[in-house]
Amino acid sequence: MGKVVRCFGFVFIFILGPNLIAQEQESKEWQVDRLEKSKEIVRNSEREALKREVNLINIQIEKGEITIEQAEILKRSAAEKHAKNIENRLIIIDNKIALIQRNNYTPVQDTLKENRFSVVVGAGKRGLKILGNRNPVKYDIRTSNDMLLAIGFNNAIIEGANLRDSPYKVGSSGFVEVGWNWKTRILEHSNFWRIKYGLSLQWNKLNLKDNQYLVREGTNISLERFPIDLKKSKFRTTYMVLPVYLEFGPSKKLDRADRIRYLNNNQFKIGIGGFAGVNIETMQKLKYIEDGKKVKDKTKRDFETNDFMYGLGGYIGIGDLSLYAKYNLSPIFKNQDLKQNNISLGLRLDLD
Repeated sequence: MGKVVRCFGFVFIFILGPNLIAQEQESKEWQVDRLEKSKEIVRNSEREALKREVNLINIQIEKGEITIEQAEILKRSAAEKHAKNIENRLIIIDNKIALIQRNNYTPVQDTLKENRFSVVVGAGKRGLKILGNRNPVKYDIRTSNDMLLAIGFNNAIIEGANLRDSPYKVGSSGFVEVGWNWKTRILEHSNFWRIKYGLSLQWNKLNLKDNQYLVREGTNISLERFPIDLKKSKFRTTYMVLPVYLEFGPSKKLDRADRIRYLNNNQFKIGIGGFAGVNIETMQKLKYIEDGKKVKDKTKRDFETNDFMYGLGGYIGIGDLSLYAKYNLSPIFKNQDLKQNNISLGLRLDLD
């Protein structure tokens, strides 16, 4: 057993050794270089802090809480404070560099610590340390992203007829939408208004009733009764879509020293907008039994569907879950005597 353990240990070191930073002490050169780089981080952090203070002072002027003269005094005071902060923090760094250069090894805690991480395998002085960089925290994030999942009922509004007279089954006709969205805050200091946009795949399925199926004759699309009893008759269109919505509603503001965030968890929201896209697939699927055998007939040829589609949509909900409605302004089929426009109603899940 001991030989096996030593063998595995040798293989582990042989494979992973070149990729690990294994050392008991950090070199003087590395520590000095690290501290020199931290000087620029100090300058940038204090400048950002000053910028935030000045913005808050400007907001106070706009609200009439202070006069312009008072604001100038506050701005000068803030500038002097952060300039002194830079000076003091750089002196501390220079003293650490001098301490390292005079000695063989000195543990260092510097301003880069918050932007670095380490993983230690083992314990004590014999442990292997893996060091890496962590990106600094961004103070304000105007644009976020999330995954979209939506599912629900689907049907068609036919010119001159109501939904009860639709040749498509109401209960079993449905839609599915999967996509990725970005959400951008419109106002600088408020998250009440947002623009939501992205890229989605939409599948709209229509199940035909009364043993009917779609038939193309030239450029005309019509419904006919199938000569054999159909177990299933469905028509599906697939679209690549670009949705754009104006979303509005309250948010919880998280305000900390190093960051500001607007959270929409469990908050009421409304989205109003539209979408446009292209048809990437059209398919009719028929299932029936002929001569005692199950037959599945899939037809993916052109059914005179519109290559380009567009429509209106909206949603209303709380947190991630919303009631979702869509209506296609473009007809499903082009150049037909009776226009058919797709309509959908379901649930929408925005996974932040």
